[in-house]
Amino acid sequence: MIGGLGFGCIVGIDEAGRGPLAGPVVAAAVALPEGVKIDGVTDSKRMTERAREKAFQDLVACGARIGIGVASHKEIDQINILRAALEAMKRAVLNLPDEAEFLLVDGIHPVPLDIPQKCLKKGDLICHSISAASVIAKVYRDRIMGSYHEAYPQYGFGKNKGYGTREHLEAIRRFGPCPIHRFTFKGVC
Repeated sequence: MIGGLGFGCIVGIDEAGRGPLAGPVVAAAVALPEGVKIDGVTDSKRMTERAREKAFQDLVACGARIGIGVASHKEIDQINILRAALEAMKRAVLNLPDEAEFLLVDGIHPVPLDIPQKCLKKGDLICHSISAASVIAKVYRDRIMGSYHEAYPQYGFGKNKGYGTREHLEAIRRFGPCPIHRFTFKGVC
């Protein structure tokens, strides 16, 4: 039993990559060992890249149970970003090594699973397991975008991670979109 709620496996869930013009949306589901709190872990957007990488390693080392879910740029274009993000969250929960008993979800939309859950606005700031999921999802997605940078260096994915920076928008104008761009997003076409 964790937290006196009668649930054995409480899982924090968050995603990374809803706003970019390219690449997937990635979700993470994280169940922390009872009593574990990793210093410096908060909303991944408030952390430096170096701090996120260290926190990622600390979370893996402490024995956190982690599930990852990915929805591709093609899925995003087919079903929209919200539905793709929720599908990635569902996949993350289903990829956990243990069965989740209760979900703490960042945001206002429940994960489409028949598991008890609570949605928390700004959950990545107020719940440590959601913050941990935020870090895992962001680092995992950034690594994916780094690999896409190797294939499409002209777009600067290693630096901009697919977000619509001035340089990225200029590259789209100059070279046109590449196969991992989200064609339904404004600024791509």
